[in-house]
Amino acid sequence: MDRTFLLAGAVAGFIAVAFGAFGAHGLRGRLSPEMLAVFETGVRYHIYHALALLLTAAVAGRLDSRAVVAAGWLFVAGIVLFSGSLYLLAVTGVTVLGAITPIGGVAFLAGWVCLAVASL
Repeated sequence: MDRTFLLAGAVAGFIAVAFGAFGAHGLRGRLSPEMLAVFETGVRYHIYHALALLLTAAVAGRLDSRAVVAAGWLFVAGIVLFSGSLYLLAVTGVTVLGAITPIGGVAFLAGWVCLAVASL
């Protein structure tokens, strides 16, 4: 599982950097400052949790725990739901997507709780 989360973290990090560059160079002037800030929030949490996936990969080999595996998948889900919904909200302006964002936030929180449980 450590290789899975290492790959997921590397891919997520790559995408976060690419989206960050796209937001800074491709969307500036096309989005309102408020929507650009929404997009940037998505990128910020995306990169944080790409790093969390790398941490999960690092501890997966040391801690034999279902909680570590759960943390990794919760971080993946959080990136997709939280950051993904913010990206789509910013680019499309469809406000109903904002209802998905908290689900991704809860996935992030649950992932961190799972890592804490695994440490016990």
